[in-house]
Amino acid sequence: MARISMAASAALLGCVAFASAAAQAQGLVAIQKLSAALANELVGESVAECAKKNYIVTAVVVDLDGVRQAVLRGNGAPIHTLDNAFYKAYSSASLTLARKEESTKVVAERMAKNAPTTVPQTPLPNVTYAVGGVAIMAGGNIIGGIGVSGAPGGQFDEECARAALTKIADRMK
Repeated sequence: MARISMAASAALLGCVAFASAAAQAQGLVAIQKLSAALANELVGESVAECAKKNYIVTAVVVDLDGVRQAVLRGNGAPIHTLDNAFYKAYSSASLTLARKEESTKVVAERMAKNAPTTVPQTPLPNVTYAVGGVAIMAGGNIIGGIGVSGAPGGQFDEECARAALTKIADRMK
Protein backbone atom coordinates (compact mmCIF):
# COMPACT_ATOMS: atom_id res chain seq x y z
CA MET A 1 0.00 0.00 0.00
CA ALA A 2 2.86 2.38 0.86
CA ARG A 3 4.48 1.66 -2.51
CA ILE A 4 1.25 2.49 -4.32
CA SER A 5 0.94 5.71 -2.33
CA MET A 6 4.54 6.68 -3.11
CA ALA A 7 4.05 5.85 -6.78
CA ALA A 8 0.86 7.91 -6.88
CA SER A 9 2.64 10.82 -5.18
CA ALA A 10 5.52 10.63 -7.65
CA ALA A 11 3.09 10.55 -10.56
CA LEU A 12 1.21 13.54 -9.16
CA LEU A 13 4.43 15.54 -8.71
CA GLY A 14 5.42 14.65 -12.26
CA CYS A 15 2.09 15.91 -13.57
CA VAL A 16 2.40 19.15 -11.60
CA ALA A 17 5.94 19.72 -12.89
CA PHE A 18 4.84 18.94 -16.46
CA ALA A 19 1.81 21.24 -16.17
CA SER A 20 4.03 24.01 -14.83
CA ALA A 21 6.51 23.60 -17.68
CA ALA A 22 3.66 23.43 -20.18
CA ALA A 23 2.11 26.59 -18.79
CA GLN A 24 5.40 28.44 -19.18
CA ALA A 25 5.80 27.05 -22.69
CA GLN A 26 2.36 28.44 -23.55
CA GLY A 27 3.50 31.95 -22.79
CA LEU A 28 2.64 32.55 -19.16
CA VAL A 29 5.05 34.78 -17.28
CA ALA A 30 5.63 35.30 -13.61
CA ILE A 31 6.18 38.87 -12.47
CA GLN A 32 7.36 40.39 -9.25
CA LYS A 33 5.70 43.35 -7.62
CA LEU A 34 5.42 44.79 -4.17
CA SER A 35 2.74 43.45 -1.88
CA ALA A 36 -0.05 45.88 -1.06
CA ALA A 37 1.27 46.22 2.48
CA LEU A 38 4.82 47.02 1.34
CA ALA A 39 3.60 49.45 -1.34
CA ASN A 40 1.53 51.26 1.31
CA GLU A 41 4.51 51.35 3.64
CA LEU A 42 6.67 52.78 0.87
CA VAL A 43 4.33 55.69 0.13
CA GLY A 44 3.90 56.29 3.87
CA GLU A 45 7.65 56.41 4.44
CA SER A 46 8.11 58.76 1.46
CA VAL A 47 5.51 61.22 2.73
CA ALA A 48 6.94 60.97 6.26
CA GLU A 49 10.52 61.59 5.05
CA CYS A 50 9.40 64.73 3.24
CA ALA A 51 7.30 65.86 6.21
CA LYS A 52 10.45 65.79 8.39
CA LYS A 53 11.79 68.52 6.08
CA ASN A 54 8.46 70.40 6.05
CA TYR A 55 7.65 69.31 2.50
CA ILE A 56 4.00 68.44 1.93
CA VAL A 57 3.90 65.80 -0.78
CA THR A 58 2.01 63.00 -2.45
CA ALA A 59 3.64 59.62 -3.15
CA VAL A 60 2.46 57.00 -5.64
CA VAL A 61 3.70 53.45 -6.28
CA VAL A 62 2.94 51.70 -9.58
CA ASP A 63 3.69 48.21 -10.87
CA LEU A 64 5.25 47.53 -14.28
CA ASP A 65 1.86 47.80 -15.94
CA GLY A 66 1.58 51.36 -14.66
CA VAL A 67 -1.24 50.42 -12.28
CA ARG A 68 -1.33 52.36 -9.03
CA GLN A 69 -0.62 50.04 -6.11
CA ALA A 70 -0.57 52.69 -3.39
CA VAL A 71 -1.22 56.43 -3.12
CA LEU A 72 -0.79 58.73 -0.15
CA ARG A 73 -1.48 62.42 -0.25
CA GLY A 74 0.13 64.19 2.67
CA ASN A 75 -1.99 66.57 4.73
CA GLY A 76 -2.39 69.74 2.72
CA ALA A 77 -0.55 68.52 -0.40
CA PRO A 78 -1.78 70.46 -3.44
CA ILE A 79 -4.24 68.63 -5.68
CA HIS A 80 -1.91 68.63 -8.69
CA THR A 81 0.62 66.52 -6.76
CA LEU A 82 -1.68 63.49 -7.14
CA ASP A 83 -1.30 63.47 -10.92
CA ASN A 84 2.31 64.60 -10.95
CA ALA A 85 3.42 61.88 -8.51
CA PHE A 86 1.63 59.29 -10.65
CA TYR A 87 3.32 60.57 -13.83
CA LYS A 88 6.71 60.33 -12.13
CA ALA A 89 6.02 56.80 -10.86
CA TYR A 90 4.65 55.69 -14.24
CA SER A 91 7.62 57.17 -16.09
CA SER A 92 10.16 55.68 -13.71
CA ALA A 93 8.61 52.23 -14.16
CA SER A 94 8.26 52.42 -17.94
CA LEU A 95 11.02 54.66 -19.32
CA THR A 96 13.79 53.20 -17.19
CA LEU A 97 13.03 49.56 -17.99
CA ALA A 98 14.93 49.03 -21.26
CA ARG A 99 18.16 50.61 -20.05
CA LYS A 100 17.76 49.75 -16.36
CA GLU A 101 18.08 53.42 -15.49
CA GLU A 102 17.30 54.22 -11.90
CA SER A 103 15.22 57.38 -12.09
CA THR A 104 13.44 59.96 -14.20
CA LYS A 105 16.41 62.22 -13.50
CA VAL A 106 18.74 59.81 -15.33
CA VAL A 107 16.29 59.58 -18.24
CA ALA A 108 16.01 63.38 -18.45
CA GLU A 109 19.80 63.76 -18.39
CA ARG A 110 20.16 61.20 -21.20
CA MET A 111 17.46 62.91 -23.26
CA ALA A 112 19.11 66.32 -22.77
CA LYS A 113 22.34 64.98 -24.31
CA ASN A 114 20.58 63.67 -27.42
CA ALA A 115 20.18 65.68 -30.57
CA PRO A 116 16.75 67.36 -30.69
CA THR A 117 15.78 65.21 -33.69
CA THR A 118 16.14 62.02 -31.63
CA VAL A 119 13.98 63.17 -28.72
CA PRO A 120 10.35 62.00 -29.03
CA GLN A 121 8.18 64.85 -30.26
CA THR A 122 4.85 63.18 -29.60
CA PRO A 123 3.76 63.51 -25.99
CA LEU A 124 3.14 60.11 -24.46
CA PRO A 125 0.23 59.75 -22.04
CA ASN A 126 1.24 59.88 -18.36
CA VAL A 127 4.93 60.40 -19.18
CA THR A 128 7.05 63.11 -17.63
CA TYR A 129 10.77 63.74 -17.51
CA ALA A 130 10.44 65.59 -14.21
CA VAL A 131 12.79 64.59 -11.41
CA GLY A 132 11.19 62.70 -8.54
CA GLY A 133 10.44 59.29 -10.05
CA VAL A 134 12.58 56.34 -8.91
CA ALA A 135 12.59 52.79 -10.26
CA ILE A 136 11.78 50.12 -7.70
CA MET A 137 14.31 47.33 -8.12
CA ALA A 138 14.48 43.80 -6.74
CA GLY A 139 17.22 41.36 -7.63
CA GLY A 140 18.64 43.76 -10.21
CA ASN A 141 15.31 44.01 -12.05
CA ILE A 142 12.88 46.90 -12.20
CA ILE A 143 9.55 45.82 -10.70
CA GLY A 144 7.75 49.16 -10.48
CA GLY A 145 8.18 52.84 -9.80
CA ILE A 146 7.63 55.39 -7.08
CA GLY A 147 6.88 59.04 -7.71
CA VAL A 148 6.88 61.86 -5.19
CA SER A 149 5.61 65.37 -5.88
CA GLY A 150 5.23 68.52 -3.82
CA ALA A 151 8.67 69.32 -2.41
CA PRO A 152 10.24 72.60 -3.57
CA GLY A 153 12.18 70.78 -6.30
CA GLY A 154 12.28 67.35 -7.89
CA GLN A 155 15.63 66.54 -6.32
CA PHE A 156 13.97 66.76 -2.89
CA ASP A 157 11.08 64.56 -4.06
CA GLU A 158 13.65 62.00 -5.21
CA GLU A 159 15.54 62.16 -1.91
CA CYS A 160 12.37 61.28 0.00
CA ALA A 161 11.60 58.37 -2.34
CA ARG A 162 15.15 57.00 -2.06
CA ALA A 163 15.15 57.29 1.74
CA ALA A 164 11.89 55.33 1.88
CA LEU A 165 13.22 52.68 -0.52
CA THR A 166 16.26 52.26 1.72
CA LYS A 167 13.97 51.59 4.69
CA ILE A 168 12.19 48.69 2.94
CA ALA A 169 15.14 47.34 0.90
CA ASP A 170 15.70 44.34 3.15
CA ARG A 171 12.16 43.09 2.38
CA MET A 172 12.47 43.26 -1.42
CA LYS A 173 14.65 40.19 -1.88
